[in-house]
Amino acid sequence: MFKSTPSRSALIYLLLLIGITFLSLFSGLNSTQVVSIIVFSSIVLGAILFWRFRLAFGLIGMVILLGLSLTRISNIVESAGFDIILFLIGMMIVVSFLEERRFFEILIYKIISLVGYNANHLVMVMMVLAALFAALVDEVTSILFVASAMIHLTVRFRVNPIPFIIMLVFATNIGSSATVIGNPVGVVIALKANLSFGEFARWASPISIISLFTMMLLVLRFFRKDINQLEVNIQEQNINTLSSHVDKPTVPRSEFLVSVALFFGTILLLGLHSQIEGLLQLPKNTMLLGTSLGAGGVALILDRKKAREIIEKRIDWWTLSFFIMFFAAVSTLSVTGVTNFLTLKLLSFMGLDMSKIFLSLSLASGLLSSVMDNVLAISIIIPIIQELGSLGVFTFPLWWGILFASTLFGNLTMIGSTANIVAVGMIERRKLGNINFSEWIKPGLVASVPPLALALVLLYLQIPLMPWW
Repeated sequence: MFKSTPSRSALIYLLLLIGITFLSLFSGLNSTQVVSIIVFSSIVLGAILFWRFRLAFGLIGMVILLGLSLTRISNIVESAGFDIILFLIGMMIVVSFLEERRFFEILIYKIISLVGYNANHLVMVMMVLAALFAALVDEVTSILFVASAMIHLTVRFRVNPIPFIIMLVFATNIGSSATVIGNPVGVVIALKANLSFGEFARWASPISIISLFTMMLLVLRFFRKDINQLEVNIQEQNINTLSSHVDKPTVPRSEFLVSVALFFGTILLLGLHSQIEGLLQLPKNTMLLGTSLGAGGVALILDRKKAREIIEKRIDWWTLSFFIMFFAAVSTLSVTGVTNFLTLKLLSFMGLDMSKIFLSLSLASGLLSSVMDNVLAISIIIPIIQELGSLGVFTFPLWWGILFASTLFGNLTMIGSTANIVAVGMIERRKLGNINFSEWIKPGLVASVPPLALALVLLYLQIPLMPWW
């Protein structure tokens, strides 16, 4: 596997930054806009090439933006996405509470017990399970628990776990596009575009399901040799003694019932948030955020002995802090007029042709998501969509286009989404092998290009049915 040394990464960083600088200087931007692009690009490139130090790049970049008067403290506070951050904090608390009580492990065990050990059935059910958990909770939780179960099974039957983990990652990323809470991308889009849980169920969930089964048909064929090997190894063992080798997770029944109530209660309130807001005459998405925070508060009360530990150790403050810095940096492009400049260039090149705008922004989101975290990718695209909306362009289909592009094309590379990185780390930590770029990119093309093409076609055909806001 190709590994970039710090010196090589620094050279690439410098060369790319010089290239961006020259392009900016000769693009017609004014000096303030050029500087804002350079600083913003330095943060993005730093996050990509020096992932472990992404927060440092974000903090230093913010200091430079403030020092050069390219942004103000008031702009940072307004644009830092605290609604998104608070939503994620609440959901992280709930997930941590459920993890402590082995809620997901118990569900997985019960489902596997019902399915049995037919290789094809088992792989298909595990992929559907990965997608379902991603849609109902989030992609990271899904891959952590479903991949753990799959690693246990592949080790038990002495097969290479890498193909099976890759398949689960593909399903997780596609499933995460189905609901507003499945992926941070969905949260960002919902809050920025004022989209409800119900609207995700109408416009995202059906296409996500179709994309999932399309991907499964293609990927199961791609990995058919590995699945056949699993079937052979299963048949070679005594099926009647398998249950004795499976560790059944156990918790007190009362704790499990509390976990069930919190899990499904949270999902129910999230699903009905739009109706509740209408009934109580609340601003849109108030209950979306309120449910997350309320459920997190209930979890802390129920787990009061470990409440402080959950807040201090189980919430990903590192990532959340970087999101704040990055969202604030993105807003600088709007303040200095860069997004307006790019929007006008886009309109001058494509006019008001919805099909061209829809395709170009979707592909841009997908390509960016394949080389950086998909939340970062759409954060670059969102201001352009907002600018288009202010100019009278019909933006409703554009939000769904970037949703599917950023989540489905996250399957293309190992760094396309958080779930990918987590899964690769799980395999390496257990010393079960290493995944190289070529090993991922081949099935990644199969799992990303056809499903995304299908999703965009299905979206485009429904544009006449979409509401004009």
